[in-house]
Amino acid sequence: MMKETFQYLLNSKKYRWQVILLLLFILIVVLASLYTFIYLKYDPNFTDLNRRLEGMSLEHPLGTDHLGRDILTRLLLGGKQTIGFSLMALVITLLIGIPVGLISGYKRGFIDRIFMRIADGFLAFPDTIVAIVLSGLLGPGIGNLVLAIVMVKWVNYARLVRSTVLSESQKDYIMVARTNGLSSAKIMWKHLVPHILGNVLVMASLDLGKIILLISSLSYIGLGAQPPVPEWGAMLNDSRPHFQVYPELMIYPGLAIVIVVLVTNLIGDYLRDHFDVKKEV
Repeated sequence: MMKETFQYLLNSKKYRWQVILLLLFILIVVLASLYTFIYLKYDPNFTDLNRRLEGMSLEHPLGTDHLGRDILTRLLLGGKQTIGFSLMALVITLLIGIPVGLISGYKRGFIDRIFMRIADGFLAFPDTIVAIVLSGLLGPGIGNLVLAIVMVKWVNYARLVRSTVLSESQKDYIMVARTNGLSSAKIMWKHLVPHILGNVLVMASLDLGKIILLISSLSYIGLGAQPPVPEWGAMLNDSRPHFQVYPELMIYPGLAIVIVVLVTNLIGDYLRDHFDVKKEV
């Protein structure tokens, strides 16, 4: 099944270049992991002011930054920080949002009313504003930033799951399952979860890019990762005073953010078309 889907994507003119870009990105990630785990020669936090702002060389493929640190090493480890914490925030968000939406949509009543009031409070303001406020209240740090993002994002998934469950729970097959004495937990797991996975995957793939941008932007203004942690947003902030002299310091992490967000959006576009029930068969 997976092989047939992959061949279909390669043969499709619409998705061919997206698949090629995705494969290239995966190859870069694999090579980066091999480099960091096997061939890593430099401590990302080791400073050598005698070698600051050096250009590309065999010893330092992307040069050194304003403190003499190897840029390639920090860029690769920064990707693990940015993408890793973004995935962590997304997974925790799903683990909270999906069960809450399932229970709220299936049980209804008092539980549903409580959830809706909480959701209305979170959705009264834009996600970014709420994340900035929560990060400021919790204090600087990548852990507090992940917590703030989870507190902001889980409501969107819970509402999405709830709306799907409300629609599906009125259909005949759910009524038959209840009549046959199937428990609520089994009904939700066997009949409702498969119907929500498509919508959740589409939203999650599109949301991953937003979370990466949010972590990078808040780290850039000092609310996320703190120096000397090699995180892409923090690297942008560190390099800002040296942009006119050595613009590559900001170009490298900036390009990395753009490429990763682009790939996640392409994946989201494919999943959205793949799970679109209105598409022509």
